[in-house]
Amino acid sequence: MIVAVNILLWLVVGGLALLAARRGRMLLQSGARDGAIDFLRLLPRIAIGVIGSGFVAEALPRAVIIPWLGPGSGFLGVAIATLGGAVTPGGPVIGFSIGAAMLKSGAGAPQVVAYSTAWALYAVHRLVMWEAPLMPPRVVWLRAAVSLPLPFIAAGMAMMLARP
Repeated sequence: MIVAVNILLWLVVGGLALLAARRGRMLLQSGARDGAIDFLRLLPRIAIGVIGSGFVAEALPRAVIIPWLGPGSGFLGVAIATLGGAVTPGGPVIGFSIGAAMLKSGAGAPQVVAYSTAWALYAVHRLVMWEAPLMPPRVVWLRAAVSLPLPFIAAGMAMMLARP
């Protein structure tokens, strides 16, 4: 599955490169240069996040993680994970690395799905720093209210799909 995703992503990159080349050599060169610069800027962050998640996973005591976020923690574990996702600051390197560390430490897949969904949908820091200043308050609170049940729905679906 991972190989198929990698192949698909490379095909998309190749298709985009062909489109850029058809529009002009300068566009292709500019796109390749910008992409390479972004890659070089992100590579250390990704490496630190992935390696750091391994250390975090080893440092997290399984005896604490499993009862609170393990597969048997049920709704309480989903609620704790959702709250954790909502208050986790930072970008994908941080959010997904914490999710990976949780899985390695014994957290259940539905709980990590709830964490990731809450982090993606309503991280409090993004709500306060970006949404509230840029959008009308009614829209911000409406979006937050509508998003509130989604981590629980996603975790519930993960529980149903994970059953044999």
